[in-house]
Order: sequence, then structure tokens, then C-alpha cells
Amino acid sequence: MANQSSPVGFLLLGFSEHPRLEKILFVVVLFSYLLTLTGNTLIILLSSLDPRLRSPMYFFLSNLSFLDLCFTTSCVPQMLVNLWGPQKTISFLGCSVQLFIFLSLGTSECILLAVMAFDRYVAVCQPLHYATIVHPRLCRQLAAVAWVIGLVESIVQIPPTLRLPFCPHHEVDDFVCEVPALIRLSCGDTTYNEIQMAVASVLLLVVPLSLILVSYGAIVWAVLRINSAEGRRKAFGTCSSHLLVVTLFYSSAIAVYLQPKNPYAQERGKFFGLFYAVGTPCLNPLIYTLRNKEVKRAFWRLLGKEMEPR
Repeated sequence: MANQSSPVGFLLLGFSEHPRLEKILFVVVLFSYLLTLTGNTLIILLSSLDPRLRSPMYFFLSNLSFLDLCFTTSCVPQMLVNLWGPQKTISFLGCSVQLFIFLSLGTSECILLAVMAFDRYVAVCQPLHYATIVHPRLCRQLAAVAWVIGLVESIVQIPPTLRLPFCPHHEVDDFVCEVPALIRLSCGDTTYNEIQMAVASVLLLVVPLSLILVSYGAIVWAVLRINSAEGRRKAFGTCSSHLLVVTLFYSSAIAVYLQPKNPYAQERGKFFGLFYAVGTPCLNPLIYTLRNKEVKRAFWRLLGKEMEPR
């Protein structure tokens, strides 16, 4: 029998059938969260304080870092509580807020990564017109579009999800309140919700990813026409960090939202969901700082060092 009213709360199962694994995951998630807070805050500070990092690329990167800070903070504290102790409950209101923030910011990141690919495309393929095309006003507009699309997606998709007739046990087979997990929890007809999620996944995952791949196809073609080996290396170097971030984020997001309906896929999807929520926000600043000489030099300048790393 389905529950026709709003439940008092939910039980986030996670990997509760593997208590020892949960203790290991607690340490991993806590360490990753601390790295996420440190790395993304550092990137925001460097982009704000260092005049040499005032280009569109670092404007979008600081937006990505702020987005990742909010994204991971919306779910990780609750996740740590559930991993550490026997209490794995979350209130209906808490689940609703987490779902709203998680979906909104995840969608915004999809769009923002596509915007960053456009920025790299112009930088490599039309370098002489870069400052004219990617001007500060356009940067602000594109960043605003990414945030607004995420907000609209949450407003459209979350109400039908929360109105589903949930089964009486209220056990969510996941770490966080996500749309796919709540749809699986329903004891009623979820056809409309599944169609809505499929359409949203195509529009907000597949389409932006396709645009990114097209942009990088044009970038590769332009780079291969550069006669200088040093020029090709430098051009690829400006794009490799973003391409790696795109690969990590989209592969895990697609595994969560476009997985087939079977128990094996659901169990595997929990690992991908964990990486999507915790791993990518932690790795993004590491990828950009370790592979970016300008960011490293800005860090040393912030510390007041005379000598900069090579």
C-alpha cells in the first residue's frame, strides 16, 4: 500500500549492509571534503586577489569552485553523520532541501562546463578575437545562465518527485536524496517522472556534453594545424585540465541518471553517485592547480615568495 501523504522522513540506506565499508568510506569522504573546502576556497581567493588571474578562464573557474563548495556541502555533512552512526534518517524537509540544492547545482555544473569549453574554443581557435568575443559582460551573462538553468530544473522536476506516493518503509537506497532513488522508492505509477527525468538528462547532460565534444573536436583540428611543437603543447596544455574534469564529472553523472533498471546497475550507481557528489568536487581544484603554472605561481605570490616554481 502506498503512502499518500508526505512522509515524516526517509532512511538513507547507503551501504548499511556493509558496516566495515561504511567506516572506511567515512574516513575517505571526510578527507575528500576537507580537500574540497581547502582547494576550492584557495582557487576562489587566488582568482579574486591576483590581478594576473582576472581572465575569463579564471572567472569561470572560480564560479566552478564556488559551485562545487555549495554542491558538496549540501550532502556531505549529512552523509558523514549517516556513515558514522546507526542513525541514517533524514527529515522530509531536509531531504527536499538537499534534493533542491543537489539537483540545481549539479545541473548548473553541466552548463558551466559547456561554457568553459566554449571559452577554450575561442581562446585556441580565435585567439586574435578572444578579448572581443569573451568580454566580461558576456562572462557574467553565461555564468548567470548556468545558475538560472539549474534553478529552473529544480523548480520543474522536484515538485512531481516529492508528490510521489512513497512506499511505507521510506528506505532510500542511496547516500543522498536524488531523483532516481526517490522514483525507485515510489509504490505508484512513475511513468511521468521517468519520462521527465529522461528528457532532462538528454537536455542537460547529453546536449551539453555533445557541445563540449564538438568544441574539442574543433580545438584538436586547430591545434594540429599549428606548425610549432611548442605551440601545440601549450595549446593542449590550456585545455587538458578542463577536458579531464569534464570526463570525470559527466561519466559519473551519466552513470547515475542514465543507468538501466536492474539491481547490479543500482548498486554500481551508488558508487558512481558517491564519486559524483564527493570525488569530482575534490579532484577539480587538484587538477587545475597541479596542471596550471599560473595558478601555482599565484599561490607562491600569495605566500610572498620571491622565487616562483618552474
